[in-house]
Amino acid sequence: MKINKIKDISILLAEDETELRETLSEYLQIFFSRVYTAACGNEAYDIYKQKRPNIILTDIYMPNLDGLDMIAKIRKDDQETKIIVISAHSEQEKLLKAIKLHLETYLIKPIKTDVLKQVLFDTVELIRKTTNRTYINDTTYWDNDTNTLWTGSKEIKLRKMENLLLKLLFSQPNHCFSAEEIFKFLHEGKEKKEFSMHAITSLMKRIRTKLPDNTIHNIYGSGYKITPM
Repeated sequence: MKINKIKDISILLAEDETELRETLSEYLQIFFSRVYTAACGNEAYDIYKQKRPNIILTDIYMPNLDGLDMIAKIRKDDQETKIIVISAHSEQEKLLKAIKLHLETYLIKPIKTDVLKQVLFDTVELIRKTTNRTYINDTTYWDNDTNTLWTGSKEIKLRKMENLLLKLLFSQPNHCFSAEEIFKFLHEGKEKKEFSMHAITSLMKRIRTKLPDNTIHNIYGSGYKITPM
């Protein structure tokens, strides 16, 4: 059965044991399109700075820079990235210190894949609920903070009028805006500009080519609305 990979959320795996790192990386790639791996804390921190992953899955004991020190460096400026710690039963003292670093959870070795899967999916759901995004489907969303449209990790380029249109529609999902309301919003400050239904229908036709099917609904006699997932 084909699994639809998670494209909008990335994950970094930091693990110094080569065999475990490769095994976990292969498992993570079943679910995530973007999986980064590191063999030590320094390498993981460098990847974090470059890629800004949404989730970090890290061992505690690693060469050069251990997991706790790496997390502490990240937490100086970043309280948002979700961090999951991997540890052995013998590392309870380390775990107590790790808990103070704002972790999502910790997993005890040997890691059970069903437990890992549930933790990861719960974390993905949490990220999607707490970020200011409106999802159209599992991979396409509108970022309300930046007023940009994304599919997975790729921004969908929009023209000025297309961007303004989506900004209006996503401001009130499921609300029906009339063609006149849309035209007025698009041409704010240009009160003398004559309303054109043709301009609105042409704009709708163009923007629909950049969106999943059935994202914008035309309500007969009323106008248009966005229907998120």
